[in-house]
Amino acid sequence: MNKLVIDSQHLTVKDVLNVSKNKAKVEIGEKAYKKIDTARKIVENIVEKGDPVYGINTGFGKFCNVQISKEELKILQENLIMSHSCGVGDALPEDIVRGIMILRMNNLSKGYSGISRETFEQIKNLLNHEITPFIPEQGSLGASGDLAPLSHMALALMGLGDVFYKGLKIPADEALKQEGLKPIQLKEKEGLALINGTQVMTSIGVHAIDDARKLAKFSDLSAAMTTEALNGITDAFYEGIHEIRNQTGQIKTAENMRNILKDSKNTTKQAEIRVQDAYTIRCIPQIHGASKDAINYVSDILYKEINAVTDNPLIFPENGKVISGGNFHGQPVALAMDFLGIAVSEIANVSERRIERLVNPQLSGMPAFLSNNGGLNSGYMIPQYVAASLVSENKVLAHPASVDSIPSSANQEDHVSMGTIAARKAKQIVENVKKVIAIEFLTAAQAIDIKDQKDNLSSTNRFIYDKIRERVSFMEKDRIIHNDIVEMEKLLNDDKFFKEIENKIDLKI
Repeated sequence: MNKLVIDSQHLTVKDVLNVSKNKAKVEIGEKAYKKIDTARKIVENIVEKGDPVYGINTGFGKFCNVQISKEELKILQENLIMSHSCGVGDALPEDIVRGIMILRMNNLSKGYSGISRETFEQIKNLLNHEITPFIPEQGSLGASGDLAPLSHMALALMGLGDVFYKGLKIPADEALKQEGLKPIQLKEKEGLALINGTQVMTSIGVHAIDDARKLAKFSDLSAAMTTEALNGITDAFYEGIHEIRNQTGQIKTAENMRNILKDSKNTTKQAEIRVQDAYTIRCIPQIHGASKDAINYVSDILYKEINAVTDNPLIFPENGKVISGGNFHGQPVALAMDFLGIAVSEIANVSERRIERLVNPQLSGMPAFLSNNGGLNSGYMIPQYVAASLVSENKVLAHPASVDSIPSSANQEDHVSMGTIAARKAKQIVENVKKVIAIEFLTAAQAIDIKDQKDNLSSTNRFIYDKIRERVSFMEKDRIIHNDIVEMEKLLNDDKFFKEIENKIDLKI
C-alpha cells in the first residue's frame, strides 16, 4: 500500500508530494505519539497550576498580557480559530492544501507544540478520507506564520467551514458525518498549535520547486531542439570553457547540451556557417546554469523548512520550559520564493528570445513565422506574442514580496515576511514559464520540418520530436494554435513522458 509514516523523521519533497498529489495514506508512528504525549502533559500541568504562559492561558498578539480563566481556555482556542478564519480569494488547489496538512502534521510530530493525540489524528483522518479543507489563497502576512489560511484548515477539524469532498464543496460537518468521523473540540493551546507556522507558503513552495526542477531540464531540451533547428555551433558547450568559469549549474548545463546533441547532424562547428551564435544559443550554459544554481538553493531551504518546527510558544520537554520565540516568521521561505521567481523568469526570458530567432526570417533564414504560405497564413506570429506577454507578466510578478512589510497586531508584530505572497507569485511564474517552453518546443519542431531536418536530429531530440508530433501535427496552414499549446503543455505535465526522457539521458541540475 502506498503510505507515509509520520514518526518525527525528516520528510523529503517527494514524501510531501506523494501525499498531496498521489494521495498516499498517512500513518502515525509510536515515536511521534510518545513525543506528542510528553509535550501535551507539560501543557496540562501549566493549565493546572494557572501560571500565565502565552498561548495557553493568555490572549494572542497584542492581547498577550490578558490572562484567561481556566474555565474559558477551550473557548479561547475556538475563538482564535473562528476569528482568524478570514481569508479571502479563490480556494487553494486541493493538492496544495493536502501538502499543508501533511507539513503541519510533520511539524507537530516533533513534540514541541503540546497538541493532543486526538487533534493530531484528526488531520490524518481528513487526509486519509480525502476531505480537503477550503482554504482561501489570500490573507497571510507570513508572520506570525500563515494564520488566516491555517485557521481555515483548523475549522474543518472542528466540523466548521467548508471542505472539498468527492468533487463537491460542502459543509465540513456533512463530510465528517459521511465518513463516520466526529468533529474535535480544541483543548488548551491547540488552536495556536494548529495555525502558528509557515506550512502554507512551504506547501506552495514545494509544489513550485518540483515543477521548477523539471522545467530546468525541459529548458535544456527545448534549447537543444532550437539549436538544431538553427544549426547552432556546439563549440560553445566545450567542457574546458565551463570548467574555468567554475559555476556548478553552468558546468552541468553544458554537459547536458553536449549529451543531448552528441549525435546530431544538424549542429555545426565554428566558421562552418558562421563564427558565433547569438547569446541565446551560445550562452545557454551560463544563463540556464545560473537559474539551476538558484533552484538548488531554494530546494535546500524548502527541505529544511519541511522539517522545521515553526510553532510559538515552543515546549521543551527536556527541561519543561515554554518559550516564546519567532520560528513562525516566514523570512527564509519568503526570500527563497522571491529568488525562485526571479530565477525561473529568466528561463522564460531566454526561451522567448530563441522563439523570436526561429520565427524572424532576418534571423533564421526560414520563411517568416515558419509559414510556407505567409500572408494568407500568419503561422507562428502570435505564439511569439503570447510568449512575450507571459515573459512581461513574469517581470511584474518577479518583483520581490519579501522587501515589503506592514506592521500588524497594534505594532506587536511589526515586521512580517509576505512569504505566502512570494510563494504564490513564484508558483504562477512557474506556470507561465511552462507555457513559454511549450511554445519553444512547438516552434522548434515546426522549424525542423520546414528545413526537413528531422532525420538528422540527435537521438534524444528525435524522441522528443516524435512525441510532439504524436500530439501536434506540422502546421501547413493556419489553425487554432491554442489547442496545440494546450497539448504541448499536457505533454510537459506528463510524468510518464518525463520519466521516459530521464531513462534515455541523465540530465543534470
